[in-house]
Amino acid sequence: MSFYPVMPPDVTPGCAEDAALGLLGQAGMVAVRVADVASPCRRGLGRDGRTALTAAGAGRIRSGDLVVWLKPVAVAPVVVRRDGRVQAAGHPADHARLGVAEQRLDELCGVPGVIDQVARSAVLGGRVKGAARRAMSPALAIRFTLLMTLVPDAGYTEVIETLLGDLALVPWQRPYRVPTAAAACTWRGALGPAPLERLRDLALAGVDGEHRAHDYRAVTAGDLEVGSIDGSLIRVPDTPANREAFGSAGTADDSSPYPQLRELRISAASTRAAFGVATGPSGAGASRDKGEAEQVLLDKAVKDYRYLFTSWRLWVMDRNYPGVPRIKALLATGTHVLIRVRDGITLRRAGDFLPDGSYLAEISGGGITLTVRVIEYTVTVAGRDAPELFCLITDLHDHDAYPARVLAQAYHWRWIGSETCLKEAKSAISGAGPSTGAMLRSRSPALIAQEHAAWVTATGLARAVARAAAAVAVPAGKGKRAAQPVHPRQISFTAARRAIITTTRMGAATASLPAPAITASRVRVLASLARRRVDVDRHRHRDRKTKARLGFPSGGPRIPAQTAIAQISICQPIAA
Repeated sequence: MSFYPVMPPDVTPGCAEDAALGLLGQAGMVAVRVADVASPCRRGLGRDGRTALTAAGAGRIRSGDLVVWLKPVAVAPVVVRRDGRVQAAGHPADHARLGVAEQRLDELCGVPGVIDQVARSAVLGGRVKGAARRAMSPALAIRFTLLMTLVPDAGYTEVIETLLGDLALVPWQRPYRVPTAAAACTWRGALGPAPLERLRDLALAGVDGEHRAHDYRAVTAGDLEVGSIDGSLIRVPDTPANREAFGSAGTADDSSPYPQLRELRISAASTRAAFGVATGPSGAGASRDKGEAEQVLLDKAVKDYRYLFTSWRLWVMDRNYPGVPRIKALLATGTHVLIRVRDGITLRRAGDFLPDGSYLAEISGGGITLTVRVIEYTVTVAGRDAPELFCLITDLHDHDAYPARVLAQAYHWRWIGSETCLKEAKSAISGAGPSTGAMLRSRSPALIAQEHAAWVTATGLARAVARAAAAVAVPAGKGKRAAQPVHPRQISFTAARRAIITTTRMGAATASLPAPAITASRVRVLASLARRRVDVDRHRHRDRKTKARLGFPSGGPRIPAQTAIAQISICQPIAA
């Protein structure tokens, strides 16, 4: 992967500078004797004190000398003022990067500087106008929005400080102040959702391409790779605009405390990587009779991500999806399905039982009849009074190539590929309000679309970092997984998310640093992350979560409140 120093076109390093950059990249630290550190100005630090100290000489360092150890922050052309002040040319936004996450993004897309390319085509609106250089830039605003979704408990100012790191301390040619939270809000509004949605689509396509090209210990049913499709609800702040745009689920009169965005996620069963995401409102609005159900989002996903539905993939879905016209549309793409059928669906047996216990049956609906293969089985768990019955339908009629037991075991990966995938991703969203739960922070529909696209991209990059760590991980020497290959899902998602934040704050991938330094930092991060493993395949079980309405009514979207000064009265003994 290539990295390019941020330098003006009329400034190029010479041979000696190239050699020095190579040494800097290999060592990573710079040692200067304290006695050699001096101010370049004639008096003190010059006007307003914005200058870097310099090494007055190249005296040989001897044992016992006091030495200041310096971490390289950026490599940039210098500007020397008349009074001797030494300052850096350029802008911090040209150097700031998202650490190991941005490296993985460029690898997935196959080109360096993907975020910068998207930023160059962004059309700004709102109060950001003209081409003047400001404290923020479109590329910095995109990186800020991505990082914001990985640090849910941090305010805007803290997110910007994390993104810029020590770059904010560099004495730039033009005085630079860390943008305020108000400036970040203004730039988010000016940027709009389009650039983040484009970046999300590029990242998702890259993830799909990576899975096509490499073996990530894929879960298979016969010769088919197993993927999972499931939906979820995500709460958003209760503003009139959000409630109008998204509505709410769970109540017929839209009285839920918070509006909700509904999403449908297409993911890999083994790595939990997202391949595609479709979104829509969850409930009724003033201009809408009802929200978009998961079935409607599935239709949208098949249209938008048709390239995912290939002949070598088997998609596992839960009981909410069966619908004969929809199944027929899925099969028309050439892909395969394994769907759990809920109680009440009529299946008319069309032949004798096959040797593996499955049978062919006809399922009708919407004026369409399909012949499917039915697999019925029960799952018994110690401590349960009665086994749970599962009924699956599939278009795979060959019982020799796809035995019933193999397909029954494949359905188990729906939980791992979808439920766990969604829960991991939601761990990067903070909870808010009177009850716990993941909740986005934006207060308008446009910014919700922007934030959701950034969240999908950022969490996808965290899993991409985990996959890179798993690729270099050494198998365990003991335990139940001794000598077995390390699966990407064994690498802690939380540890991968924190590694991105740490490498961003430390400036480990600042654009202008020498490539060897960036590569060495990446190797260290992945090696450390490869040891951060979680226990998987524990065969844990728990009762299904009840989704029925609670026994007491909710407070509703607008709880009555009053404003009044509190009166304090000190209790006194009763007079005799």
